[in-house]
Amino acid sequence: MTPFQLPRWKLSSCCGHEFGYGSPHEGTPACATRRDFIKSAAAGVAGLSALAALPSESAAQGRMYPPPPPATSPVEGLIDFHVHTAPDVFGRALADDEEAALSKDRGMDAVVLKSHTALTADRAWLARRRVPGMKVFGGITLNGSAGGINVDAVRWMWRMQGGFGRVVWFPTFDANNHVTRLKEAPSGIKVVGDDGKVLPAVREVLKECAAQKLVVETGHSSAAEALAIIEAARDAGCDRLVVTHAEFDVIGMTVEQMKKAGSMGAKLEIATLGALYGPTAHLAFMRNSKNVSFKESADHVKDVGAQHFIISTDLGQTANPSPPDGLGWLIAGLMSQGLTKEQIQTMGRENPGKLLMG
Repeated sequence: MTPFQLPRWKLSSCCGHEFGYGSPHEGTPACATRRDFIKSAAAGVAGLSALAALPSESAAQGRMYPPPPPATSPVEGLIDFHVHTAPDVFGRALADDEEAALSKDRGMDAVVLKSHTALTADRAWLARRRVPGMKVFGGITLNGSAGGINVDAVRWMWRMQGGFGRVVWFPTFDANNHVTRLKEAPSGIKVVGDDGKVLPAVREVLKECAAQKLVVETGHSSAAEALAIIEAARDAGCDRLVVTHAEFDVIGMTVEQMKKAGSMGAKLEIATLGALYGPTAHLAFMRNSKNVSFKESADHVKDVGAQHFIISTDLGQTANPSPPDGLGWLIAGLMSQGLTKEQIQTMGRENPGKLLMG
């Protein structure tokens, strides 16, 4: 072959080795011709076809696929009573209208927007305009930004256009129990006096909530403080009461205290965020709180009764699951521990629906 003469053909195997007229490869004899190569290739194809026609053990068993997703959304018709959205001073993954649209797409009935620092009654009105057909509610949290235990803030909240401000949370991260328990400050906003009785300002707020049929949430009050708020709320005529994420260690409710709260007409909130908490949590702020396992939550429902609970997510933080996904995960976890679809409906639809719209 002259320096400028090219071979008639050259092929590469699957592993990149070149072979041609003078190089044997994978059963092709040395000095094979093009015709020999074509014949051997045809024989290989025929052999593969014959092998495909033969029954094999794996083929006889059939191919295995994961089960298809459910025909309906696991959160269809449910209500998330505790969602954090943007705008906010903390990192939030979804804006109000984005969360409303996502929840509507999943078939949910309603969501409640919560902020630790700002009114959400007005934002609920805007979200409903952007996502027609989705029920969105809001409220106010009586932290320092609202003036603390401030009955005027409650009055202006429920008057907001649309009437979608339905929930009043007593102090959360500004609560005396919260800041002293976490050693963030010497003291915070108090809801009870030294005698364990609720303060006069709390009673004023409760009277307003009773008159307007607002939902009273105990916020980050301790278990004992929450029971005092519930007792005073009943005396004031309130009939829509929720112990905010009763299982979280910042609240620390025992089963006996849960039963007492339930006997006074309060609902106990189970929130997805608790199942994400723990020392190995993927976000730093969640590592400082104890994990609330699905088993623990399911046991509480079995001991106290589903009629005394609501389920929510407390989600919306950047890098956490979306609220609808988080609610579906919570439901799957609770059902894996023996809770029924009927109990899920009671906690996820009937109870929160009566609180908001009853």
